[in-house]
Amino acid sequence: MRALLKAGLIVLMAVAVPAGVAVSLLNAPARAAMAMDWPESVSQYVLQIRKMVKTTDMEGYLAVVKNPNGVLLLDVREEAEFKVGHVPGAVNIPRGLLEFRIWKQLGFPSNVDMSRKIYVQCQTGGRATLATKQLQDIGFTDVTAVIMNFEEWQKKGNPLSKG
Repeated sequence: MRALLKAGLIVLMAVAVPAGVAVSLLNAPARAAMAMDWPESVSQYVLQIRKMVKTTDMEGYLAVVKNPNGVLLLDVREEAEFKVGHVPGAVNIPRGLLEFRIWKQLGFPSNVDMSRKIYVQCQTGGRATLATKQLQDIGFTDVTAVIMNFEEWQKKGNPLSKG
């Protein structure tokens, strides 16, 4: 576990990844090391959900980050992960609290624009996929899951904020 954390896979924090959603997006050694944390059925579930939501890749997300035009950039990682590094302008709402905290971010108790564009990002795309589906299930109509590896985002020198 320590080796995985050093490799930047802090998605393994006890509360950070519900049932290990991102296994299929990791490289083979990481998948092998993490395979015992959840059954393959969980990975298949995430892939099944991904078919039900709109997605984008790193390049598509970068274009939105550079020119957000009112889009909500939502990071659903845990607070500690977010503080280590995040996309500038992103708002942090951990996935486990999403249905409760998204409203205030969007102006509740005033009317909330349920059609506002929201891009949901995490460490590898698993939590973003599930969070995107959660947001759709509570009525948001223009939500996109970002399927990327956040470590790659950083390695490519894309915009990054800390704290």
